[in-house]
Amino acid sequence: MTDRRPGLDPAVAEVRRAVRRALAGLEPGDTVLVALSGGADSLALAAATAFEAPKRGLRGASLTVDHGLQDGSADAATAAVAKAQALGLEARVVRIEVGATGGPEAAAREARYAALAEGARAAGAAAILTGHTLDDQAETVLLGLARGAGAASLQGMAEASELEGVALLRPLLSVRRTTTRAACAAEGLEPWDDPHNAEPRFARVRVRERVLPVLEAELGPGIAEALARTAAQLREDAEAFEEMIDETIEDIVEHAEAGISVSAAALAANPAALRHRIIRHVVASEFHESLTRTQTLEVARLVTDWSGQGPIDLPGCRARRLGGRIEFTAR
Repeated sequence: MTDRRPGLDPAVAEVRRAVRRALAGLEPGDTVLVALSGGADSLALAAATAFEAPKRGLRGASLTVDHGLQDGSADAATAAVAKAQALGLEARVVRIEVGATGGPEAAAREARYAALAEGARAAGAAAILTGHTLDDQAETVLLGLARGAGAASLQGMAEASELEGVALLRPLLSVRRTTTRAACAAEGLEPWDDPHNAEPRFARVRVRERVLPVLEAELGPGIAEALARTAAQLREDAEAFEEMIDETIEDIVEHAEAGISVSAAALAANPAALRHRIIRHVVASEFHESLTRTQTLEVARLVTDWSGQGPIDLPGCRARRLGGRIEFTAR
């Protein structure tokens, strides 16, 4: 069975198929909210959603987040809403204030996702759709590799996750950016080109404009696809580890005064990769903090290289060895 009909552009068909797969788990009557910037990726996504959602009995809507970070952003947001309405989607704009914590990219992303979550709740949406493509995934993996952030970062973005209780779907993670542009052109849709996407002061732009082209030139084509495959494989590995942690942790963890404790012998009996993940999992779930690799290894030394060392100060908590257990308590 194929999408191809006389006159249907291949790029349009590819984007529609991707959206159709993403919508398959939703129920008739559900609302889906497209995060629409007006760029080619989100505009192609909006067009495909407007086409596919009614066929499944779904209500399609869009939300455009105006970050207010550049001149003309309000006009661009208004134009995006007009395009969404022309496609048959309910559409609105929300203006947000972007803070400075974590740098401009991180602050904008945090504010944007908060606005999307609130917009989804207001619309009664069962899912939020974003236009992240395979190229975005490749850039994310490269940035994670450069930071040395470990397998969790190299997993990139998940096709399906959750944002404050609402399903967060990324239907286009297997679709190239060239395809979304071609789909827009085929449907007569004029995307907005965000000037920030050409600003070399942003690390992601440098990866997109400089690093990936050099890798393609020196190592041959297919680098973006290879990075996306790497992310998918690491995500599969991570899911397997999570299952192992869930099976293991109930038997080795006990609640302690103002914290939690883990059996040192049980940690020592596990492979290093699982031991380290258990340590990070305990701190994240109990104290809502993330450990660096250096911090994780210091805690692991309480298990594998115990010589009477004192407590270790960690983000949000303190770890120490007490008899045969590693105890984590709030600071």
